[in-house]
This record gives sequence, C-alpha cells and structure tokens, in this order.
Amino acid sequence: MTTDEKDSQPPWKDPIVGEVRKVRETFYAESGYDLYELSRRLREKQMLSGRVVVSRSSRQPRDADKETKG
Repeated sequence: MTTDEKDSQPPWKDPIVGEVRKVRETFYAESGYDLYELSRRLREKQMLSGRVVVSRSSRQPRDADKETKG
C-alpha cells in the first residue's frame, strides 16, 4: 500500500472512544456547556453515589539537585 492510498482511507474510529465522547457531549449539553455547572453536577453525583471519595494532597515538586547530591 502506498502513502497516497493510506492518506485516502478514512481514519479508523475506536467505538469505545466514540461512546465516551458521546457521553461527554451529553454531560456538557445537560450543563448548558457551563464548566462550573458541569463540575457542580458531577460532584453532586459523586456524593450521591455512596462511594468513598479519596482526596490526596498536592505533591511538592522534587528537587533534582538534592536527589543526585545526596
């Protein structure tokens, strides 16, 4: 197959990626495409799920000089 033949073929589409994108678009649309509203709804859904939510504190960047000298 030549390069020209490869370029003329439509790109392969992953059905799982397509499904995820469709669900994401639905969430955005239901939130009026407002990221703050989307975040609020997702946090609410998370609280109502009854699952334990794990939060981790942010990590400090490592100092590369201390690791190599030390």
